Parts: sequence; C-alpha cells; structure tokens
Amino acid sequence: MTNSGLWVGVLTALTALGASYITARATSRAALTQARTTALAQALREQRDRRRSTYREMMACAHSFNEVAWLINDADAAPDRDSRDAVLTQMYERIGPAIGNLNRATHEIRLDGPVEVSDAAERVRQTARRVQPRLKALIGAVGPEPRRAYDAAYVDFRDAYLAFTGLAREALDVPGGEA
Repeated sequence: MTNSGLWVGVLTALTALGASYITARATSRAALTQARTTALAQALREQRDRRRSTYREMMACAHSFNEVAWLINDADAAPDRDSRDAVLTQMYERIGPAIGNLNRATHEIRLDGPVEVSDAAERVRQTARRVQPRLKALIGAVGPEPRRAYDAAYVDFRDAYLAFTGLAREALDVPGGEA
C-alpha cells in the first residue's frame, strides 16, 4: 500500500509539474504575442504621426504658394500698368522660394510614402513649377492670353493639391474608425 501511495504521490506531482509547464509556456507565448502586438501598434502610430507631420508641412508649403498666387487679385486691382507690373514682379520674386519649399516638402513625403501620396505630392510640385513661367509672362503682357495661361496653370495646381489632400487623408485613416 505504501508503494501505491508513493506512486500516486509521484504521479500527482508529475501531473502538477506538467500542468505548470504547459501553463507557463502558454503564458509566455501570450506575453510574447502581446509584446509583438504592442510593438506593431506603436510602430504604426509612429509612422502615422510622421506622415501626418510631413503631410501638414506639404500643406503649409502649398498654402504659402497660394498666398503668392492669390496676389494676382492685387495685380488686377492696380490702378495702372506700372503698378500692376510691380505687383507681378513682387509675386515672381516670392514664388521661387515658395516652390523651393514645396520641393523640400515633396522630398520628405517620398521618404514617408505611401507611393500614391508621394506621386500626388510630386504632381503638386510639378504643377506649381508650371505656374512660375506663366506668372513671369504676365509682367508687361498685353492681351488676355497670358492671363488665361496663368489661370489654367493655377487651376491645375489647385486640382493637384486637392487630389493630394484626399490621398493624404486616406493614408492617415486607420481601419476600424480611428482617425
């Protein structure tokens, strides 16, 4: 009898050790899975924050470009041709640095992506660059054609910018309704 009590005790102890081992492994796997999930969530949050920052910078640069482009209204309101050309010259001097800022912001977006947003930022940059020579052509111009060309180039810029903002917003959307 004592032998059988000993075997029951040993069997009970082994069962407890086995259950403890299985529980420890399951707990370890769960902790590892939780750590991986937390690390992934943190990485995604950091990526989203980086993108948000670069997209905001691009939008700020586009707004600065717009501030220069909108001075066309001041040129239109000028009392004479010399005043008009002075406003247009001032615009032309300011538009180069605004495009330079768009170039820098576009390069930052290339790093953070995604590709669709990067391509849209490049279209914004390219269309902004097309406005610049149209603006220069307005200085001293006579007739409506140079203004039409400027307006068309600006509309292309605006459309590219709106497409960029839509794609940027989509890239920042988080599945499940978080934004």
